[in-house]
Amino acid sequence: MSQGSTRDLNIIPNLVWLLMKKWLDKLLKRNPPSAVNISTLGTSASIAREAQNNPTQLRSGLQRSPPAGQKKTDQPLEALQKLSPLNATDINNLGSIPHKTLRYSTGAVIFLQGDLTDVAYYLFDGAVELHPDTDDNFDLSIATPIHPIASYTITANTVLATFPLNSGRLFGATAIAKSNVDIIIIPNEILQLCLKPTPEPAGQLTLNTSILPQDFSKTEFFKSFAQAYHKNKLHLPSLPNVAIKLRNAMQGDISIREAVSIIQMDPAIVTKLIQVANSPLYAPTNSIKNCHDAITRLGLDATRNLVIGINLKQLFHCKNKQIMAQMQATWRQSLLVSSLCFVLAEEVGSINPEEALLAGLINDIGIIPLLNFAETHLTEQSNLQQIIDMLPYLRAPVGRMVLNSLDFSEELTEIPFEAENWFYDSGEKIQLIDIVILAKLHSYMGTEKAKELPYINSIPAYAKLKNGKLSQDFSLAIIHKAQQRINETMSILA
Repeated sequence: MSQGSTRDLNIIPNLVWLLMKKWLDKLLKRNPPSAVNISTLGTSASIAREAQNNPTQLRSGLQRSPPAGQKKTDQPLEALQKLSPLNATDINNLGSIPHKTLRYSTGAVIFLQGDLTDVAYYLFDGAVELHPDTDDNFDLSIATPIHPIASYTITANTVLATFPLNSGRLFGATAIAKSNVDIIIIPNEILQLCLKPTPEPAGQLTLNTSILPQDFSKTEFFKSFAQAYHKNKLHLPSLPNVAIKLRNAMQGDISIREAVSIIQMDPAIVTKLIQVANSPLYAPTNSIKNCHDAITRLGLDATRNLVIGINLKQLFHCKNKQIMAQMQATWRQSLLVSSLCFVLAEEVGSINPEEALLAGLINDIGIIPLLNFAETHLTEQSNLQQIIDMLPYLRAPVGRMVLNSLDFSEELTEIPFEAENWFYDSGEKIQLIDIVILAKLHSYMGTEKAKELPYINSIPAYAKLKNGKLSQDFSLAIIHKAQQRINETMSILA
């Protein structure tokens, strides 16, 4: 979860925590994990040796192992504050967080991919190997020395160990203890409470200063920006007239001919729409050359979303060359995320691809007012890099403000706030925000930032896409297969 999505939990009564703790105690007594199937795994001694020396070799018929023990005393609050998303939440006044610390022996099966759960597992000590996509990659019933490509190991006291091994309703991988391990388990409700936005008083705008490092929150730039934000005096971008007129007209029933009359007011948009309609995105069988045929092929809803998307680039502009370079980098990243959203939405089938594309384009729209403000408020005391470093902390609330001012739907308005909220659970069925979260996480693959992010199989959105078979290899295969279409989308919108 990004710092910009930090939530304040101080409003939750201690009684809730007490009830949850009692619930967790009952859960552990009511649903003890079943024993390992020894006939399929072999002796525990051989498993321990294999786990220590070689990648775990899974077999069919695996069952969860019971914990070897349970720590009688709770973990100190300082230890829990290191865990994500608790580490981005003000939990100092909570007193305690309901949790248990369980020990598993080397070779134990901690949990199985696809099983239902209502608790999150965190690695506190030792090392765990996870197999996110075992039943797709190889036959579990056949003994083989081939190590599943998608498997990976997490070791305690690393950045990855601060993230839950799982979140959401389903386990996204099978977890095997590579050594004796201590596991902290916390109810999923706690994670979701961390992710709930703090209600803002009617008519008021608030920036949570606790989300910023101290050296940021004390800068003159932040103080000036926070004052402008609270007084609603930021310069917010606006959409061109064509996009506004088309959206307003489509609030009622309009014909393709009426849409054409609006869009033809801007010849550049007409040209882009024809390009899109003839692009590999829609696998055209024949070429079209006019606006009417383009809208007919695309459909009115898709046309509206594409017109807004095409116009968004105009918002990423300023006169300062250094700041403009950052604007352009943000726009390129937004293009990549939107293209991935389009492709992933098509894979899902239940999400409108054009709406997903638009959602990807607006996920970082909050950066625009921040950089526009920087252009007019740069001083000798505030360097540009320091301001750029603040963007991840502030882009979410500012993005929501921008989309509210542009009268976007409630679903789209929340996109900037949840786009990097990795452990957000939208419900049982996949939603538009899940597509954006998955696309955003994908967009960081191969970058330095990826080292600080959770594995994709550990987030709630993962299990909803293709029944949880979005391993890194699977997703890269989708992207590779659709690379031409992604490039085409980016080139048209760019």
